[in-house]
Amino acid sequence: MSDNYRSREERRRAMNDNKPEGKSQGKPKKKKKGGLFRKIVAAVLLIGIIGLIAGVGTFFAMISDAPKVDDSVLKNSFSSKVYANDGKTVVKEIGAQKRTYVQYDEIPQVVKNAFIATEDVRFYKHHGVDFYRIGGALMANFKNGFGAEGGSTITQQVVKNSFLSPKKTVKRKVQEMWLAYQLERKYSKQQILEMYLNKIYFASGEVYGIERAAEKFYGVKSVKDLTLDEAAMLAGLPKAPTTYNPVTNPENATKRRNTVLNLMAKNGFITQAEADKAKQVDVQAHLAKQTESTSKYDVFIDQVIEEVKKKTDADPFSAGLEIYTTLDTNAQDYVDDVMNNKVVNFPNDKFQAGLVVVDNETGGIQAIGGGRNRVSGGLNFATNMRRQPGSTIKPILDYGPAIENLKWSTGQPIKDEEYHYSNGTPIRNFGRNYKGWVSAREALGRSLNIPALKAFQATGADKAKEFATGLGLKLDEEDGEAYSESYSIGGFRTGVTPLQMAGAYSAFANEGMYNAPHTVTKVKFPDGTEIDLTPKPKRAMQDYTAFMMTDMMKSVVNESYGTARAVRTPGLEIAGKTGTSNFSADEKKRYNIPDAGEKDVWFNGFTPNYTISVWTGYETAKDGYILSPNETGMAKNIFKHVITHISEGKPKGSFKQPDSVVERSVEKPTGKDLKRPSGSTPSSLITKEYFVRGTAPTKVSQTFVKKEKEEKKEEKKEDKKEKKDNKDVKPKITASYSGGAISVNWSASNAASDTTFTVTMSSPNGSEQLASGAGAGGKTISNPAPGATYSFTVTTNTGESASSSVKVPDSSDQATEDDSTKPEDDGTTDDNQNEDNSNTDQNNGSDQGDDSSTQPDDNQNSNNGSNNGGNNSGNTDNNNNDSGNANDGNSGNNSNNGGTTTPPADNGGSDSGSQTPQTPATPSTPATPATPQQEPTTEN
Repeated sequence: MSDNYRSREERRRAMNDNKPEGKSQGKPKKKKKGGLFRKIVAAVLLIGIIGLIAGVGTFFAMISDAPKVDDSVLKNSFSSKVYANDGKTVVKEIGAQKRTYVQYDEIPQVVKNAFIATEDVRFYKHHGVDFYRIGGALMANFKNGFGAEGGSTITQQVVKNSFLSPKKTVKRKVQEMWLAYQLERKYSKQQILEMYLNKIYFASGEVYGIERAAEKFYGVKSVKDLTLDEAAMLAGLPKAPTTYNPVTNPENATKRRNTVLNLMAKNGFITQAEADKAKQVDVQAHLAKQTESTSKYDVFIDQVIEEVKKKTDADPFSAGLEIYTTLDTNAQDYVDDVMNNKVVNFPNDKFQAGLVVVDNETGGIQAIGGGRNRVSGGLNFATNMRRQPGSTIKPILDYGPAIENLKWSTGQPIKDEEYHYSNGTPIRNFGRNYKGWVSAREALGRSLNIPALKAFQATGADKAKEFATGLGLKLDEEDGEAYSESYSIGGFRTGVTPLQMAGAYSAFANEGMYNAPHTVTKVKFPDGTEIDLTPKPKRAMQDYTAFMMTDMMKSVVNESYGTARAVRTPGLEIAGKTGTSNFSADEKKRYNIPDAGEKDVWFNGFTPNYTISVWTGYETAKDGYILSPNETGMAKNIFKHVITHISEGKPKGSFKQPDSVVERSVEKPTGKDLKRPSGSTPSSLITKEYFVRGTAPTKVSQTFVKKEKEEKKEEKKEDKKEKKDNKDVKPKITASYSGGAISVNWSASNAASDTTFTVTMSSPNGSEQLASGAGAGGKTISNPAPGATYSFTVTTNTGESASSSVKVPDSSDQATEDDSTKPEDDGTTDDNQNEDNSNTDQNNGSDQGDDSSTQPDDNQNSNNGSNNGGNNSGNTDNNNNDSGNANDGNSGNNSNNGGTTTPPADNGGSDSGSQTPQTPATPSTPATPATPQQEPTTEN
């Protein structure tokens, strides 16, 4: 084995020694250069070839079913049918009626240049498709967003409007490019431009083609008569006929016209000086008066046409479409009657109104009131007119966002007080007063500005704007100004339309789901293609926000403080909000408008089924202002009539409370926190409010518990004081007999102003109440029974009492007393009676005159006694002397009657010289005995 190994090793060495020099052992061979690169290139080429083949195949597959270029289609138009919401009733057939065809040579160069500069500046250089423009459009869309710039040429627009459906698909775009190329091969540039200018749509009222547009807007007999500024205006219209209409939107129209003039100067069609000169012309300076009246449903159909063009790019006047709409002919007919003064009485012909009726569930527009005395193509006050919304914006920018983001309750306390915007500018309520702490519900119901601003600030401007955007309002984007806090109370520069407000409010009624208001549900093309144009619903707010805001807006209608009580309708559950806006100081001065004059008055309201937004006012400040009750109430009046009519015969429905909301009783706000009522809270201060579930207050108010404790303490103090005061009240009563009558007087020491007395008398005939009432007083008992004892008791309302009695002398006692002239007989009364003497004398002085008149035989002596008593009320000696004189007089009378003793004469008026039978004593008021024999005195 070793020999073999050795021999193999030797052989191996020998082989190595025989290899050529210069080549190292084990070095790898070099590969050929460029092999990998060639493979990559080959792969790319192969893929490109395959892609090209596939692309060509796809291209031909796409154009295989493209329509042929048909001369009749290019030059003729096919009318479209418009259906009502039942899908069967054709309400109108539109197209081909109002068109005047004009030849290429009859179109002035300024008009051709204006359209070419605006729509297709390389029109004469491309062959139907402008790839340079497509590239530029792609870059613009990449930088500024999709749709920033289009790449279609005039040729492509002719093809699209004549042969193809508006579906935005790759296949349609490929067919459009192919047919444009075919059209360029078959027709000259001049023929294509002629087709384009005669087919293009300019304005509502079926204004179609350049010749018809020139006549409609400028009243010229021929397109040849158009000036540079007029041609530029017409060239700018096709992009957005409603937005840039110089009749209805002069501001937007001016901007668009100037853009066209700049493009013409930029591309060398005119000089910059010519462009600047044309810009100086007022866009409405040469407009013709719009006199063509509208026909039935034209206001609604104008909106239909605009939607179809905007959403499909199809031309309803020439494309032979079947257009299915949301039009409710019953509602529209009634709205037309309202606008024509058949339902409500408008104050004058210049007073205007605009309204939109929307189905809450679908967002479909049922009817449109575009204005009064409208002409075809004129301003539509429901869809085109933009005005400040006033307080109708508060649910959208203030309270709605606060509930959505902060979960405010309907009873959220807000202090209405002197306040200002963040920049220091003061803000005031309409009434220039403040309500203090109020609930969000009451603040909205009273339309207070200060709480609305506070709600806006609490949520934040960005969140509020986001909420409004979700309801279809593009605030600062459309206004072209900085979004500010003044928006919170409707301080817009340009404003909103009834169409926008109806759509926004319908979301509150639809549990927070927003459906963009629309008039078209679908469009069917001649080739059978159908496009569904119904907007998709989207959630704009939580269901709790929608319900709670709805309930707050119900208070605007139902509560005593609400500003829309006039729209209450039996059987209908209505929620809504009023709004007004004012003129600027400059407008007031220029047109002599009083401070109370209002510019706009709104009412946006809804039931569970329908939403209606109504605007009223004047088109311009020089036309008038709103002042009278009829004018200020017109928006609510229109709403009530329309909502009542369209709701007839239909289920009324109700606003359903979602599970996310709870109702709780709370105390009315007295501070920043809501609390549950206590057992001591007055029922008048307890209210029910809605809360997002989990946010209702749990703390019980102690406000009235503390007050109740304090009140009880105070009552105890008052009771003690009253008892003490009552003990100090000492009633007194005196009774005395004289001259055949008993005199009773009562009073009390330390008596209060509210102290009352009850006086009773006991006699042989029983007990009876003599008097009851406040203050001291007296009574006279006439003809008391001889020999009887009469007892008298006075009781105060404090429970204190006093008594007195007197015995009437019998006949023999009376005669003895009358014959007696002893002074000591005058002192038969007790000490208390003597103490009360002087007061009794003074109180009875005036009454004695009345008594004396009934006794002429005793008149002289009685009067003397009375006068002496009055002059000498405090002198006992004088009274005794008077008393003696009286007795002497009575003795004389008795002697004249035969010397017999008789009872005292009846004060009721019986003759003193005749004998009369004894009668029971009867009280009379007021009276005091004349010149008493025994005269008591009283304490003051």
